[in-house]
Amino acid sequence: MHAFKHLKRVVTDWFLCGMLIATLLAYFFPVFGATGGGMHAEYVINIGVFLVFFLHGVNLSSEQISHGLKNWKLHVMVQGFTFMVFPLIWLLSDKLLGSHVPSLLMLGFFYLCALPSTISSSVALTGSAGGNVPAAILNASLSSVLGIFLTPLLVSLVVGSGAGGIDLGSTLLDLCAMLLLPLVLGQLLRPMFGKFFARHKRYTNIVDKLVILLLVYSAFCNSMVSGMWQQQGNGVILSALIGSVILLAVILWMTTRTARALKFSPADEIAAVFCASKKSLAAGAPMAALIFGANPGLGLILLPIMIYHPLQLIVCSVMAESYANRNRERVAQQNAELISAR
Repeated sequence: MHAFKHLKRVVTDWFLCGMLIATLLAYFFPVFGATGGGMHAEYVINIGVFLVFFLHGVNLSSEQISHGLKNWKLHVMVQGFTFMVFPLIWLLSDKLLGSHVPSLLMLGFFYLCALPSTISSSVALTGSAGGNVPAAILNASLSSVLGIFLTPLLVSLVVGSGAGGIDLGSTLLDLCAMLLLPLVLGQLLRPMFGKFFARHKRYTNIVDKLVILLLVYSAFCNSMVSGMWQQQGNGVILSALIGSVILLAVILWMTTRTARALKFSPADEIAAVFCASKKSLAAGAPMAALIFGANPGLGLILLPIMIYHPLQLIVCSVMAESYANRNRERVAQQNAELISAR
C-alpha cells in the first residue's frame, strides 16, 4: 500500500509527465526542436543552462555545507561510489553484456554511471528519513562541482578524446563557462540576493525543471530527425528499464552494506545510502548537451538517466519512510528505557 502511494505521487508529478510529453512532442514535431530548427535550441538551451546553474549557486548554503565537513569516511564513501564504483559496475556489465546491447544505449548507461549525485532529492529524502542533512548537503554539492570535471573525463576514457571522441580540453572549458562560472557567480551574489531567491525557491525549481524538459525535447528531436530512434525500435526502452532496475538494486544493496561495514550511525547511513545511490538528471541533461553536442544519438544516451531518475525517487521514497519508522521506534524505545530507569 505504501509503495502504491509513492508510485502515485511520482506518476502525478508534473515534471515526470512533462518528460513523457516532451518525448511525444519530439515524435510529432521533431524539426522545430532540432538544432537549427524554429526553436533555436542551441541558443535557448545555453541561456537556460547558465540560468539554472546560477540559481543553484545562489541557493547553495555555504553555512550548511561547512556543518557537514566532520565525517570524512562518509564523504569518501559517497564520492567513491558516485565516481568509481558506478563506473566499475558498468565496466563489468560491458564485459558481460556489451555485445548484446546497442552501443549507444551502453554509452548511455556509462554516462548515467559517470554523473554526479542529485542535490535536492538527496537532501529532501535524507531529511524525511531522519538522516544527517548537513552531510547530505555537503556531499551532494561537492559531487555536483566534482562532476563538472570528472564526468567528461570519465566519458573521454570510454569514447576517447580527439577525433571520433570528445575534445576534452574544449569540453571542460565549455563546462566551466556554462556550469562552473554561473555557480560561482551565484555564490558571490548570494549575500545580496540569497533571501529573495529563498523566498521564491518554488519558482526557481520550476525554471530548473523547464530547462531540463527543453533539453530532453531537443535531444529527442535531433534523434528523430536523424532517423536514429526509428532504427533502434522499442526494445531499447525495455532494455533501459531492466538495466536501470538492476543497477539501482545492486547499488542500494552495496551502499547499505558498506555503510554498515563502516559502522556508520543510523543518521550517517541514511545520508550515505541516499547520496551515493542517486544520479542527477538536473546536471546530466545540460552536461550531455555540452559533452555530446548535437549528436543524433543524444536521445538514446539520455534514456537510462531519464528512467533511473523517477525509479530512484520511487524506491528511495519507500526506503525513507521505512528509515523514519525505524527512527521513531528507536526514539520510543529509548524514552521507555529512560522512564523505566527512573
